[in-house]
Amino acid sequence: MPIFTPPSPALQKAWWKETIVYQIYPRSFKDSNDDGIGDLNGITEKLDYLHGLGIETLWLNPIFASPNADNGYDISDYRQIMPDFGTMEDFDRLLKETHARGMRLLLDLVLNHTSDQHPWFCEARTSRENPYYDYYLWWPEEQGHPPYRKSHFDEKGDAWCYNAPTRSYYLHYFARQQPDLNWQSPKVRAEIYDILRFWLDKGVDGFRLDSIPYIAKDTSFPEIDLRKYPDVFPYYSLGPHLHDYLHEMNREVFSRYDCTTVGEGSKTAPEEGWKFIAPERQELDMLYHFGAADIRNETEADDPATGIPYSLLALKRMYAEWDAAVGDGWPTIYLGNHDQPRMVSRFGSDAPEWRDLSAKMLTMFLLTMRGTPYWLAGDELGMTNIRFTRIEEYDDIDTRNHYRKLLREGGDTEQFLREQQEIGRDNARTPYQWDGTLYAGFSTAKPWLRVNPNHTEVNAARELCDPDSVLNFFRRAVTLRKGHPDLVYGSFRLVDADNPQVFAYLREGTGRNYLTVLNFSPKAARFDPKTDLTEAMPLLHNYPAPPIAEKEGPIELRPYEGILYRLA
Repeated sequence: MPIFTPPSPALQKAWWKETIVYQIYPRSFKDSNDDGIGDLNGITEKLDYLHGLGIETLWLNPIFASPNADNGYDISDYRQIMPDFGTMEDFDRLLKETHARGMRLLLDLVLNHTSDQHPWFCEARTSRENPYYDYYLWWPEEQGHPPYRKSHFDEKGDAWCYNAPTRSYYLHYFARQQPDLNWQSPKVRAEIYDILRFWLDKGVDGFRLDSIPYIAKDTSFPEIDLRKYPDVFPYYSLGPHLHDYLHEMNREVFSRYDCTTVGEGSKTAPEEGWKFIAPERQELDMLYHFGAADIRNETEADDPATGIPYSLLALKRMYAEWDAAVGDGWPTIYLGNHDQPRMVSRFGSDAPEWRDLSAKMLTMFLLTMRGTPYWLAGDELGMTNIRFTRIEEYDDIDTRNHYRKLLREGGDTEQFLREQQEIGRDNARTPYQWDGTLYAGFSTAKPWLRVNPNHTEVNAARELCDPDSVLNFFRRAVTLRKGHPDLVYGSFRLVDADNPQVFAYLREGTGRNYLTVLNFSPKAARFDPKTDLTEAMPLLHNYPAPPIAEKEGPIELRPYEGILYRLA
């Protein structure tokens, strides 16, 4: 791991470092034709709203032709639009209108696998002699059962699926409807680069590359050392030639366009993460890691008395480690996305007395940390987990297949459903809450996924009219970040690192220094700045008035209180 030094004053500036990336799950954002499914024209209809929030960059989850086994992450045609979402003309209009407002558009592209209905795979599965057979990864039956490989979504957990016409098994790290591509094939890589050029020539501003560390495989498929990799998945992100492929993709495509790239860093450790984004390596611009989600899911409370159900100390260490690990590269910051539950339900509290305060505190966190913030549509309203109670209410392939696996094995399905209420992916995919009408202003038809019942209280129409709403707090925070370049480019340094309730950090720039102080707990907390804050200016605060700072001694913080100071 490179030794960390704070970014120098000469740190190269770029639009993708200064922007906030606003993630839209198209199926759930706005339905323009009243079929219960969000679409491209619905997004175009709401561009002025997004522009008014201060949003400058949109990231769309996959919009390509797909049979929807995994809601678009199983692509059957990379050059066509999914009919549910509209037409290519609708996309062209969306892109034009986005650019007309000075905004940019990123597409979510899946390059590890295709749909099993993609023409390449339809050909490949017919015969070993078919020229497309080598586009995918196979294990011939005459070599016996293939070596153990685990699947994320398969109900049996097996990443191999037998295909009778070829007398071989194909590999799928995700669902069996998502066969993995063979990146060792120069023909596959050439096809992918042509697809990238197709969209960049249309004018898109970059890509979020799904599961990109998984693309490289050792095609001899050696046995995995399960003592070293007990859950297998981190092994997948360390395949041979991974960085050769990424460098080649940059050289052949990305370096020739004014675009940006962010890779989904599936199971990537900090000591590996810098390799993707070090400027001199010429691979990707950013890597989007899973550190916060892993800590929330896997750690226990530092002290149960704090009311924080996970280790805040581990969360702080993780962000500090990633910030150091990226070296001269550029970090990312997020707490929620389409694969995670709602951030206020997961890292704050959606209890009525705390939802607004904790949502505002988390907003301050995301918009004052070092790195490009990635923001899930609806979090600016403080949207919460819906917490479905029956498996029939879920659409997500991951939830459904894990439930089937438990049924088959005699597992505790009731416990699983309780867990999904907190961590299930569909919590983040419920329709955007535009207003308090029957279907939340998302559609006049019954939506593809049930609307959260709290939409009568938590919705854009109501919050736009309330100057103290989560939405208007978000707008103020966005404006503040844009107006203070040192909040973007300044270095990051933890303060009071051993405090189990408070996440505090300095942002030190070339012109101004800032201190962010955040109480992540529903209990009162104390923070010792070890410096005189009496001359510091509070720039943003989520209570009516900030606490009074003394020349010496700790500050008393209220539950979920957050303060951003500009230091004298």
